[in-house]
Order: sequence, then structure tokens, then C-alpha cells
Amino acid sequence: MNELATLAGGCFWCTEALFKRLKGVSSVIPGYTGGNTPNPTYEDVCEGSSGHAESIQVTFDPSQIPYEKLLEIFFHTHNPTTLNQQGNDKGTQYRSAIFYSSAEQHTIAEKVKVKIENEKVYDNPIVTEIIPLSVFYAAEDYHKNYFDNNDTAPYCNIIISPKIHKLLNLYGKDVKDEYR
Repeated sequence: MNELATLAGGCFWCTEALFKRLKGVSSVIPGYTGGNTPNPTYEDVCEGSSGHAESIQVTFDPSQIPYEKLLEIFFHTHNPTTLNQQGNDKGTQYRSAIFYSSAEQHTIAEKVKVKIENEKVYDNPIVTEIIPLSVFYAAEDYHKNYFDNNDTAPYCNIIISPKIHKLLNLYGKDVKDEYR
């Protein structure tokens, strides 16, 4: 039975491109969550006043890739130590957050965060929020499969491609064959 994971790790074009490549993931939808503006648009979120984060909602089979593994990959493929920023993208819409939908997901998220902190993967403290999921709003269609549809665009080459290479180097065995 499939489950959902909702994650924010900066630009959703990046996180979508990474997580759709994982074995056991059947879909990744870019969108917005964590704010208070109903039915936000990309412009609303970019403006920074909606409170929403660019995020993804991942449908996955926990028998193929457990939630804990998704979170480990999440922590290793973005910088969870920068508050409201990923690279040059700045603002609360680019914050690092795990939006849990059950007590079990909450417990696992806290456990994985502590594990990554204890492993001293990062020099600075992890600032990733772990908060309950409220409403997830799917992004406009032109954001879906952005990297795959625009892989020669400068942003994709400079920002997303290196993240995909990092994913392959760290978690190659967890990547779907068609993306190797």
C-alpha cells in the first residue's frame, strides 16, 4: 500500500527531479504547503507573503523504499542548515521542512534528524522544521517534470544536474534503472 511524504527542500524543481528517480516512488507532485493563503499561485508563493514553502508530495511504496530512507536522502541532497535559503534562493518559500501526516511519520522524522545531526554530516545545526501537514496544493502544470522538460536550461544544468549526480553517487542502488 502506497504512502505519502511531503517535503520542502528549496526549489521544488530540484526536489521533484531527485525523488522521481527513486525506486519505489510512483509519483512526485510539486506544490505548496505550510502557509495560510488558500489556493496559492506560484506568484503568491514567490512573493513570500503566503507562508507556503515550495514542496513536493511523494507517493511511495514503503516495502520498496521506507519513509526513513526517503528522509535520509532528503537530508543528504539539500542543505538543511540554512534558514529560509537554498543556494541563491532566499525566503521562507525555500525553507527546509518535513510535513508529517501521522504520528509514526513524526517519530521517524525526529529520529532521522537526530541521526543526521549525530553523524556530523553538516558543520552547522540542522534547522529543518518538522511540522504537521495541513493542506497541500499542487503547483501549476508547467512546474511538473520541469527538469526533464528543460534539462538544457541554465538553472537545470547549474543547480539540478549536480544534485542528481550527488544522488547517484550516494544512493545509486536506490535509483530507478532508467535514470542511471
